Amino acid sequence: MSRVYYCCLLLVLGCSSLAWAEEPGRGGLLPAQLSAQEESDIDAMVLPVPPAWVGDFDGMRERRMVRILVPYSKTFYLVDRGRQEGITYAFGKAFETWLNKNQPFADKAQRWQVMFLPTARNELLPKLLAGEGDLAAGGLTITEGRQQTVDFSDPGASEINEVIVSAPGSAKIQRLEDLAGREVYVRASSSYFEHLVALNERFKAQGLAPVKIMPANENLETEDLLQMVNAGLYGMTVADQHIAQLWQSLYTDMQIQAGVYLHQGGKLSWALRKSSPQFQQVLSAFVKEHKIGSEFGNISMRRFKNNQRVLNATSQAEMQKFKALVGVFQKHAGTYDFDHLMLMAQGFQESQLDQRARSRAGAVGVMQLLPSTAADPAVGIKGIDTSVDKNIEAGSKYMRLLADKYLDDPELTPVNRTLMSFAAYNAGPGNLMKFRRLAEKSGLDPNVWFGNVEQAAARIVGRETVDYVGNIYKYYVVYKLAEQKLRERAKASQQPGS
Repeated sequence: MSRVYYCCLLLVLGCSSLAWAEEPGRGGLLPAQLSAQEESDIDAMVLPVPPAWVGDFDGMRERRMVRILVPYSKTFYLVDRGRQEGITYAFGKAFETWLNKNQPFADKAQRWQVMFLPTARNELLPKLLAGEGDLAAGGLTITEGRQQTVDFSDPGASEINEVIVSAPGSAKIQRLEDLAGREVYVRASSSYFEHLVALNERFKAQGLAPVKIMPANENLETEDLLQMVNAGLYGMTVADQHIAQLWQSLYTDMQIQAGVYLHQGGKLSWALRKSSPQFQQVLSAFVKEHKIGSEFGNISMRRFKNNQRVLNATSQAEMQKFKALVGVFQKHAGTYDFDHLMLMAQGFQESQLDQRARSRAGAVGVMQLLPSTAADPAVGIKGIDTSVDKNIEAGSKYMRLLADKYLDDPELTPVNRTLMSFAAYNAGPGNLMKFRRLAEKSGLDPNVWFGNVEQAAARIVGRETVDYVGNIYKYYVVYKLAEQKLRERAKASQQPGS
């Protein structure tokens, strides 16, 4: 794998060891079932998901509810121990208040409710059409392709420009033609993808090489792609200018290519099903008072600040640690049937691959385990405080025990089994069982982490475990990409005349 990819990865991965919500220091296994009291506690937390329904505003009035499908995102919508946040959440709650004021019920005791349903980006419009929500939100740009299947409310924001954002130290993009032959990472479900496809049609007519459109994982939001570009993991992406500027205070190294726009004058809106004239009229009245440029819209945008910090590790020192441990991770990942890249991402998330790391709870080393946990007969490895090899072996074996004891479920894909093993490693296996049970009882898929079990985790223990698993997976995607590039480069070097 290339030194550049490793060095850049280490600039962005760093997070110190996270405190356990349940068992400090990875303190052992639990019975593989919940108690009656735990089941009762989960029942009290269940929020019933309304059944699929298709109709206009009169039907919503009968139900006294508007359902908003929204991507789970640090920008638009997130949950932290029951507290909902994000731009879409702010506007959705304002819509609820507006409905109760302007569309009241004859019975004053009855109130409108706006319900937020986190949904994967590529499922927003399909689920809207299937009646699982009444609106799809989350910074959606009106495009010709989308208008073929859904209608849009009046724009909440106009004159939106899509900017090119490139890695630190990259050359200035003077014009769109400079993108010819370059790799640009975007989600296939995004407006950026649609506009890049149109740009390639133009390039074809001009005799230029097409942009290499690299489909990014649908679980990565725009802010995730910006973070990767900021660290040099991806060379280039596209973002709405206001989103890029919003995150630039955190991702200070990325280059926003000012004055070069993939698309100009875009309009952001809420999507709704076609043939909904009543709802369209209601939305028009609301948007008029709340769009960007109105007092409410401007105040909401100013309030949304991100105060997180990114650890800027010393690349040379971190690179040396990484190179020293690659073989150790490969050995133990092979023994316990894990992808070594996934375990390495976990090791960096835990300790920055630092065997000297110590937590307040007494967890030690790269994988942040308690020596007592590692010495338990279930793991049976001593000396994890002094030996990095034994530390990584113990962490890998403990991960295998978690997967085998709590996730021996044929309904789980290998990826989801690993993701949930990470969740158990971070929050404790008892909490993982609670996450899955709450997801199931809330109408979510207990066998899928992203967009499903992670929502239950956020309600029970907050964002910590959600971010923990998300970070590991995000950078695992990058590791796999780097390996693919190396394989392609090695293959090309073996061709005659290379």
